[in-house]
Amino acid sequence: MFEFLLRGLELDMDNNIVMLDPELASMRQGRVFLSLINDSVPKTIPAMEKFLFALEEDASFTKAHFETLVLGSIYSAYQARVLRVETEQQAWTKILGCLANLTLAQLHKSY
Repeated sequence: MFEFLLRGLELDMDNNIVMLDPELASMRQGRVFLSLINDSVPKTIPAMEKFLFALEEDASFTKAHFETLVLGSIYSAYQARVLRVETEQQAWTKILGCLANLTLAQLHKSY
């Protein structure tokens, strides 16, 4: 995943994450990454808030939850960076902070 981040990602017009490196995007791992981030991460602020609430209420913490938290953090960071409307940018920044806090809390519980 770090190689994908280092090579560059961006949001397209449909709010999907795309890789800037077409060769990396065509590789199996690249396709899996794009599928995970674009299919399992909520794309709107209300949907992401609902997702956060559901994760906070769920006592179990699975690998899928962790992956979605990390991917949601990546997606939220990109949304916060590209949006020009300040209220939306602030909302995505708040969501990013909540995702980071939830990730740390869940990791802390695991140990």
